[in-house]
Amino acid sequence: MEQMSRAGLLLLLCFITLTTVIPVVEADSDPSHSQAVYWIPLDQEVEQGLARFLERGFQEADEAGAEAIILEMDTLGGDVEAALEIGKLLRSSDIPVTVYIKGEAISAGSYIALNADQILMTPGSAMGAAEPRTLTGEKADPKAVSFWASNMRAAAEAQGRDPEIAAGMVDRNLEIKGLKKKGELVSLSANQAVQWKMADQMVKGDAEVLRFVDASSSDVVRVDQTWSEKLARFVTSPYVIPVLFLIGLAGLAIEIFTPGFGLPGLIGLSAFGLYFFGHYLAGLAGVENFVLFAAGLILLLIEIFVPGFGIFGILGLVSLAVAVVTAAADLVFGLATLVIVLLLTVVGVIIAIRHFGLRGGLKRLVLHSVQENATGYVTQPGYRELMGKQGKALSPLRPSGTAAIEGSRVDVVSEGGFIPPHTPVKVVDVEGHRVVVRVLSESEKGTEPESR
Repeated sequence: MEQMSRAGLLLLLCFITLTTVIPVVEADSDPSHSQAVYWIPLDQEVEQGLARFLERGFQEADEAGAEAIILEMDTLGGDVEAALEIGKLLRSSDIPVTVYIKGEAISAGSYIALNADQILMTPGSAMGAAEPRTLTGEKADPKAVSFWASNMRAAAEAQGRDPEIAAGMVDRNLEIKGLKKKGELVSLSANQAVQWKMADQMVKGDAEVLRFVDASSSDVVRVDQTWSEKLARFVTSPYVIPVLFLIGLAGLAIEIFTPGFGLPGLIGLSAFGLYFFGHYLAGLAGVENFVLFAAGLILLLIEIFVPGFGIFGILGLVSLAVAVVTAAADLVFGLATLVIVLLLTVVGVIIAIRHFGLRGGLKRLVLHSVQENATGYVTQPGYRELMGKQGKALSPLRPSGTAAIEGSRVDVVSEGGFIPPHTPVKVVDVEGHRVVVRVLSESEKGTEPESR
């Protein structure tokens, strides 16, 4: 009886355990409590470094099985090529992408936003004004405008938005009734964007964004830039590249024209090293660019110290140019920037030489001596000052040989006949570099101290 009661108690305990544990396991397995939302900042300038950063963020979100990606946007635009690449990244994502415009989505930023599945905007934010411009701020040519407008149209159509409004952000010649007159660009406030269905909703903060994607703050995984991604974004900026070129070329030029290897050369190489390393991190440069740059430097050094009629110098410059230009995101921009900076460096070098003279390794390649009429255009000094001096034969004179005269070893010719070595002699004639001697007579010995 006691054993039956113990068995009954054990069964009761097992039943209580199962009824309490199983629901807990089921609750933990509910996927609605484990969704991840990847929150990625898209701020500052649009360039290739930003594209690489976003690629990493999207890849991490995909590997983690995220339910949504939120791009927090505040940008005035930037590089068209980078924007096109980022737009393609958004369209190809299997995870829904929501662009949260917290400030501005201007120019390239508006194109990126139009590629998202949803667009949310805070009060006071704006999007549009995507007219393409050159680096100098001038309007792009009509072909560039047409190209960019067609891409804006395509992005809007793909997400069910008005393609004409998107094109009106680029093309001043379009007219949109009730929104845009000819000669203007479309720039939408948050309220206008929602009214014209270019944005999905206005939100007042991050919490409303999370409610829109049906998530909570505990679901958010924030993606921050690494130091290398920050460096890549800085170096690939079209405003930083010319500065690096100028520092690099000026540093190398100063080092070539001044003695030794010092701070200017180190700064110049560091500037180019930063350029290549940043573009390598951004996925634009490869090992071949480093190899070409190193080969160019070696060829220039060979030209400086072992003159090769300009062949090594030309090959070195070509190698450097190819390395620098092929590492740039835009080949035309890279080449144009390099040519302009190179011309500025040449002008600077010419001015510096005129004011400070030529120094360093190149000095040995330039003839500095000036021949005067008084010297008779001789390549070496003559021996007229040896006339009448006494000395001693160092070798047998048959009739030519060597003698020590005035402490110097001189090639001489005897006046006639053989003169044995160690015989005292006297210089009796000098014709250019021809020094004639004869045996010193007994009466002449001691009249002038013998030179040794």
